[in-house]
Amino acid sequence: MPQITVDHSAALTAAFDPAALAEGLHAAVVEIAAATPAACKTQFRPGSFTAVGHDTEGHAVLHVTIGLLAGRAAETKARLTEAVLELVGEHVRPDGLTLHASAETRDLDASYRKFDA
Repeated sequence: MPQITVDHSAALTAAFDPAALAEGLHAAVVEIAAATPAACKTQFRPGSFTAVGHDTEGHAVLHVTIGLLAGRAAETKARLTEAVLELVGEHVRPDGLTLHASAETRDLDASYRKFDA
């Protein structure tokens, strides 16, 4: 915990440095949600096809999901989500594409478990 996933259009792969964005995301989660750096885990998942409305060209989508253990106030989660969108704006340069960026901070389900080997 936290579990961070960055889903994005494959067209954005060259538009940002995933390591730099992950570093910024981890710093925000540590500062705002009181996580520890070692607990932050981020995975980037490029999508092979993007459509926005009826358009299949000229657009890129990036969505960040942050899953936290339950217990943070709604205000904390909202503040973290806003910080994530600011980071996306700072790190992602879509080069000729219209970027549709979004973020969500949610509680992990009570069934969440982890395993480290």
